[in-house]
Amino acid sequence: MTPTRSHNPSALAAPNGFSHVVVTTGQTQVQVSGQVAYDASGNVVGVDDLTAQTRQVYTNISHALASVGATFQNVIKTTLFVKDLDPDKARLIRAARAPFLASERLPASTMVGVASLARPELLLEVEAVAIMTEAKP
Repeated sequence: MTPTRSHNPSALAAPNGFSHVVVTTGQTQVQVSGQVAYDASGNVVGVDDLTAQTRQVYTNISHALASVGATFQNVIKTTLFVKDLDPDKARLIRAARAPFLASERLPASTMVGVASLARPELLLEVEAVAIMTEAKP
């Protein structure tokens, strides 16, 4: 595992489900393209169900990370794009993604509301950045 340190400066509001700053000394950066709620066949999982889509998105990120020998322990930054974001949707997403993230090692994170995604039935897209000392080919 790559050495990282999460930091939440006292001059900033206490974060809810993320870290304000993640410092790393890792050597290999892994960029995971925005993942949506597609299953392996390209079908949308959880139409009209943000919780189900969030679980599928984070499962897809897990598969992408595993393909290069990484896990969510290596993730230092996520960016979430949420269709018609509101506080209730943010709470649903935080609860659904919690099992994937180690509470003592939360990544820096940005959640952005958007009008639409690539297909109308998609509710969430998430990009991830991970740092590791060595990646699989």
